Amino acid sequence: MQAFPEPGTSALDPAKAKTLQDVVDKVVASPDSPSGSRGATAAVVTDRWIWSGAAGTDIRGTALRPETSMAAADITKTFDAAEVMLLVKAGKVDLDKPISTYLQHKLTANNATVRQHLSMTSGVPDFGNDDYRELDKAVTAAPGRHWTREQTLSYHTAKVGAPGSDSGYSNASYELLGLLIEKVTGQPLAGVFRRDLAAPAGLRHAAFQDGEKPEPPAAVDNNESCGEPDGYLPCRAFASAFAAGHGLAADAPTVARWGYQLYGGRVLPAELVSEMTKGDGHYGLGTELFADALGIGTSYGHYGDNPDHTSLLVVVPAKKVSVALMIADSRRDVGKMMQELTKALQPLLN
Repeated sequence: MQAFPEPGTSALDPAKAKTLQDVVDKVVASPDSPSGSRGATAAVVTDRWIWSGAAGTDIRGTALRPETSMAAADITKTFDAAEVMLLVKAGKVDLDKPISTYLQHKLTANNATVRQHLSMTSGVPDFGNDDYRELDKAVTAAPGRHWTREQTLSYHTAKVGAPGSDSGYSNASYELLGLLIEKVTGQPLAGVFRRDLAAPAGLRHAAFQDGEKPEPPAAVDNNESCGEPDGYLPCRAFASAFAAGHGLAADAPTVARWGYQLYGGRVLPAELVSEMTKGDGHYGLGTELFADALGIGTSYGHYGDNPDHTSLLVVVPAKKVSVALMIADSRRDVGKMMQELTKALQPLLN
């Protein structure tokens, strides 16, 4: 893999940009359909030009702008994986050693490796439904509380399997990886992400909660457990309880730029990006593998799912393009929306 050139800085010609904005407008034109939403923002970064657009509102009726932050949720996992790869590069972590080499915890006792935790094959399943219900009760009781990762993981009661087995999509593994990063670096996770990843990548409108608070404008959500908005997405308790796997809040241009810088080999050496994107299944290391599901070629990235906010980052290396789509809704077919956006995008890349 050859690293991408500098990301473009020129705005896409307005006549061409209209075809992309039309897709965003179409999303909000049918807000109740599976592939619609009350509000959407999107951004594209290429090696030649950039574009961003917005339409509709958040759940409180505030008009969205391209620079409106939303909870990017699981896209945070790409930062965990990138930071671990930097620690590998520095010789401080070995992907194929048990995570217990660096971190002692009841969930590391099965000796699953760092790589297995990154690839969701550690045998450590996600929190169970009862676990999430108990966590929800605790958040409802004190939505402004700061949670440590150890406190969150203390709610995990699901049975741990053998290392190397498919553990399913595991937020627990990524909270463990957050602990690993903090143990090895000796620094809080938000500061590590800012120093090692966000600053070098030029991410100006990203917040790693709850170490950082999203700057306005930010799309408010309506999580009943959180009560009134407190400036975090969805509130400080949830943002800190799942900071390692879900803590990122950002706008679409920032998410698109991050994808370009990361998967374009501009944050990590190309061989480490290749490690992140290897695999025959649907998940690499902190990375979802989309093959040609979007009709635009082999692509990488990640979904993000949070109450009232859903996001999708897609990077197509062959075309040197990164696309971010964020909607002010949950449980909607953001993949279908992205297909419409990439369909409109393809003629603009030739």
